[in-house]
Amino acid sequence: MPQSAEQDEARGHLVGHDPSAHRPPLGATPRRVLVTGLGAVTPLGVGVAELWQGLLDGRCGVTELTGDDFAGLPVRTAGTVPADPAALLPRPRARRMNRAAQFGVLAAREAWRDAGFDLAGAVDSGLEPERVGVSVGSILGDASVLVGGDRVLRERGPRAVSPLTTPMTVASQAASQISIDLGITGEARTVTSACASGTEAIGQAIDRIRYGHVDVAVAGGAEAVVTPAIMASFAAMRALSQHAVGDVSPSRPFAKDRDGFVNGEGAGFLLLEAEEHARARGARVYCEAAGWGLSADAHHMAAPDPSGAGIVLALRRALRDAGARAADVVHVNAHATATPDGDLAEGIALREVLGDAVPVTALKGHLGHLQGAAGGVEALATVLTLYHGLIPPTIGATAHHPQDSQDPEIPLDVVRGRPRPLPSRGDLALSNSFGFGGHNAVLALRRVR
Repeated sequence: MPQSAEQDEARGHLVGHDPSAHRPPLGATPRRVLVTGLGAVTPLGVGVAELWQGLLDGRCGVTELTGDDFAGLPVRTAGTVPADPAALLPRPRARRMNRAAQFGVLAAREAWRDAGFDLAGAVDSGLEPERVGVSVGSILGDASVLVGGDRVLRERGPRAVSPLTTPMTVASQAASQISIDLGITGEARTVTSACASGTEAIGQAIDRIRYGHVDVAVAGGAEAVVTPAIMASFAAMRALSQHAVGDVSPSRPFAKDRDGFVNGEGAGFLLLEAEEHARARGARVYCEAAGWGLSADAHHMAAPDPSGAGIVLALRRALRDAGARAADVVHVNAHATATPDGDLAEGIALREVLGDAVPVTALKGHLGHLQGAAGGVEALATVLTLYHGLIPPTIGATAHHPQDSQDPEIPLDVVRGRPRPLPSRGDLALSNSFGFGGHNAVLALRRVR
C-alpha cells in the first residue's frame, strides 16, 4: 500500500518505546483495537493489491478445474489461487506445510510487513513475542494431505506413509506455521466454526487485545479444500452452482438465477493492534476493529434458518459490541454464497436490522466461497472499502442488465456494475459470515476520519 516517507520512518522498530507502558491490567477498561496491516492470497492473485484491483475491476477468479483427479465430477468449477504457494516460500519450509498453511504464511507475512514490522520476526520488529498472538479460522485446512496419506498406505504399505502426514493434516497447522515463521509466542489459536471461522477468529483476536492478553495479533483465515472428494460431496448435497464459466461468474449472489456456491481457496489476514501501541510507533491506521457478534441458528446441519432470526441476533450483537446503532452503518459486505435459501435469509435479516437503503456488496462472484478463509478475505475488503471510500461491485449478474437480474424477493441496495463511492453519512461497515450448522458471525469495522 502507498505510504508517506514520514510513515515509513515512523514504522518498524519501536525505538525508545516501552511496550508495557500502555498495557492495562487484565479485566480493565477495554482498549480500542486498530487495523494496521493487510495480507491476502486469493483466486484474484497473490497480494492485497491484486485482490483490491480485481474487485474494483469486476474480475472473476473462478475457473474450470483440470486434471485426471477432477475428471468425471458433476461440477468442475472453483476459485483457485493462480500461483503455486510452495514456489513462493523456501523449499525446506514449504515441504513441511500443507497448502492452507502456505497460503496463511504468505498472507500473514504481507500483513506483518504492511504494518511496518520486520519479516525476521517479532523480536527484530521491536516487539515482545509473548505479547503477540495468531488467530486463524480454518475448517479443514488441507484435506488432501490425509487423502494422500491414505492412498500411499493402500498402494505401498505403512512404511511408505510420511511422518509429516499427521502434523500437516491438523486444521491448526496454519496458525502454528505463522507463529513459527514470525517468532510469535503469545498464542496461536485456531477457530473452526464452518464458514464463519475466519470472522470469528478475527473477533476473538479483537477481544484478546481489548482485554490486555496481547497487544498485537495476526488474525484471519486460511483454507485449501478444492479437492476431488470435497467437490464430489458438495455436488452430492446439490450445494454447488451448475452454471458454467463464461462472461458471467457461475457464483451469482442475490441474483434471480443463483443456484449454489462455487468452492474456493485462499487466505486473508488483518494485523490488529491496541490503539496505544499503534499510536506510539506511528503506525498507519486503516480503520478501527470496533466489535463483533456471534449467534447460532439451532435449526439444521446445513440449511440456514429461513426466518433469518440467528443472523438478526448476530448483527445486533455486533452493533452493540461496537457501541453503534443501525443508523451508523454505511455499508455491508454480505456473506451471500449465492445459494437460494442462504441469500434470502441474509436479505431478510439485513432488511429487518438495517432497512433496504444501506449499500451491500458480495464478493463470491469474484472469488468463489473460500470456506474458512472467506471471513478473513471479506473483512480485508471491507477494511479497504472504508479506507478508500469505494465499494466494489457485486458480480455474477446478467452482464447487460445487472439491476434487472437481482432477485425481487431480496430488495437490498446491491452495488452492481461499477464501484460506488461510500456514503459520507455514518462510519460503520459490517462483514458477515455464516456457516453450515447455523454458525453466524458479524464483524463491525469503523472508519477513522
